[in-house]
Amino acid sequence: MGDMTATSARRVLLAAPRGYCAGVDRAVIAVEKALEQYGAPIYVRKEIVHNKYVVQTLEKKGAIFVDETEEVPEGSIVIFSAHGVAPVVHEEAAARKLATIDATCPLVTKVHKEAVRFAKEDYDILLIGHEGHEEVIGTSGEAPEHITLVDGPDDVKNVEVRDESKVVWLSQTTLSVDETMETVDALKERFPQLISPPSDDICYATQNRQTAIKQVAAESDLVIVVGSKNSSNSVRLVEVALGAGAKAGHLVDYASEIDEAWLEGVTTVGVTSGASVPDVLVEGVLEWLSERGFGDVEVVQPMQESLTFSLPKELRRDLRAEAAAVSSGEREAPAAAGRTEGPQR
Repeated sequence: MGDMTATSARRVLLAAPRGYCAGVDRAVIAVEKALEQYGAPIYVRKEIVHNKYVVQTLEKKGAIFVDETEEVPEGSIVIFSAHGVAPVVHEEAAARKLATIDATCPLVTKVHKEAVRFAKEDYDILLIGHEGHEEVIGTSGEAPEHITLVDGPDDVKNVEVRDESKVVWLSQTTLSVDETMETVDALKERFPQLISPPSDDICYATQNRQTAIKQVAAESDLVIVVGSKNSSNSVRLVEVALGAGAKAGHLVDYASEIDEAWLEGVTTVGVTSGASVPDVLVEGVLEWLSERGFGDVEVVQPMQESLTFSLPKELRRDLRAEAAAVSSGEREAPAAAGRTEGPQR
């Protein structure tokens, strides 16, 4: 830890907003409520959100995560993750007679609808995003013949379109705002008639967390972002922090992954978390830092968040029906192991 003895000078700048966004909260609660309503097992296609702790916690409650629809036994219940799926996945589920609960974030669904609309109008759609990311795969599947992926500013030179007067850009919702606009600017140089989507595709939570960490990073020697390595928005937070002036930045799932050597010569530590991270993990990091002299925590909150999303319609319907039956005395509240009829197929 070096010779630093002025412990009073050590501080933590805690970014807010941080952690769960409305879409993640909705998706995680959907799995929990489905387990309560229908009983285990409940299958989930892909990770419900990109966070190791969340996935492991839900597995302990009876959720089974699979990579492909074909891994789900015929007639079972499957939940689609917050990142969204292509139409072909819905077709695969129907063919296997699966009962589906679609936990796609409504903001991702908005991008899907934009892709469908522009494809119907025969636009070339330039989708800014990272190749292989589940959200990009889902959006591309909505209009595969019209969508070209643009993976950052350096990829712009490779883009070809049919008609430069009919080109629109869309984006993955969890990107760096600054890098996305850099990509858009480069695209506009090549295609001056490029149309922008009717509203910003990058989600409010991603933007808010990046704005907050920029403010924190400008005063931080070290920034710690709590999040998993496969979480796009968490990875972006580290990049944004370094770009905003932090001398060092690291991504960790748990406090145990922090290296004490990172604190050498550090007086101010910035802390935030990705949009799929429960606050218990951040609390663990703050406790770890406090034990090493960083007990002075100042919250930096440039904006408030109040958005919430209702649960998926399939789940809402069955929860309402169950509540009505219980209140009328027609049946007892369901035991954890019992199944009702489940979502419609």
